Amino acid sequence: MRAEILRYAAFTTDPDGGNPAGVVLDASGLDDAAMLAVAAEVGYSETAFLTAPPEPGEERAWTVRYFSPKAEVPFCGHATIATAVALAERLGPGPLTFHTPAGRVPVEVGGDPDGGLSATLTSVEPYVAEIGGPEVARALDALRWKAGDLDPALPPRIAFAGARHLVLAAATRARLADLDYDFDRLLGFMTEHDLTTVQLVWRESADTFHVRDPFPVGGVVEDPATGAAAAAFGAYLRDLGQVSPDAVLTLHQGEDMGRPGTLRVELRPGDPRIRVSGTAVRIRD
Repeated sequence: MRAEILRYAAFTTDPDGGNPAGVVLDASGLDDAAMLAVAAEVGYSETAFLTAPPEPGEERAWTVRYFSPKAEVPFCGHATIATAVALAERLGPGPLTFHTPAGRVPVEVGGDPDGGLSATLTSVEPYVAEIGGPEVARALDALRWKAGDLDPALPPRIAFAGARHLVLAAATRARLADLDYDFDRLLGFMTEHDLTTVQLVWRESADTFHVRDPFPVGGVVEDPATGAAAAAFGAYLRDLGQVSPDAVLTLHQGEDMGRPGTLRVELRPGDPRIRVSGTAVRIRD
């Protein structure tokens, strides 16, 4: 079977910005090997594949799997946003449900002030865990960073909101901009610790951050805009007490790659889940 592959850029209104994702709205004829082959052919950091929901008859619901060019990943935020917008363009705005390997992910699609469509995903329940000093040192060594390059107010942690990420905060914007890491060494470290990306961040203000995500486990040097990591980062900030219970954060990503994108991260009191919002636009073949 030859799948129809759609291409969307997420967290942007510019096809040349944000993070491109492949979207296969009908993957019912594809097995795992075929999905991986399609993802490798597309060459983006992830491609989403849709099949019928687990419970027959569930409306506006799908089973969704995500493949990088190298392997399946449990959850991908930017491909979720892209897929939701692609579906809404065909079915109309409103609620959607994605049954992912990480769990059930509700998505709401509505109109954007610029006339396009914007989607908001609600993550699975997150967690944040400490990481030992020797392991942080290994990660820094692979990144070619020094301990003094870190922001002491934002200590290293493992954060999860559908996928695991190591959060490392740079002390300066210049440190974040200078990304020149050892691909194989970071790949080995991330594989050992079941990490999807390393979330590198720099705090511009209390609610605005610049972020970058090395992604060697997916065969990609850097992910241009990372919704799963954004959700995990929201949980990280809340766990550290760095934000209010009802915080709304703005994350800028992709600027240093020439693909700028904007991610909106929302926390709500009494709800441990994190909401990530953004626009998406079709990339024409």
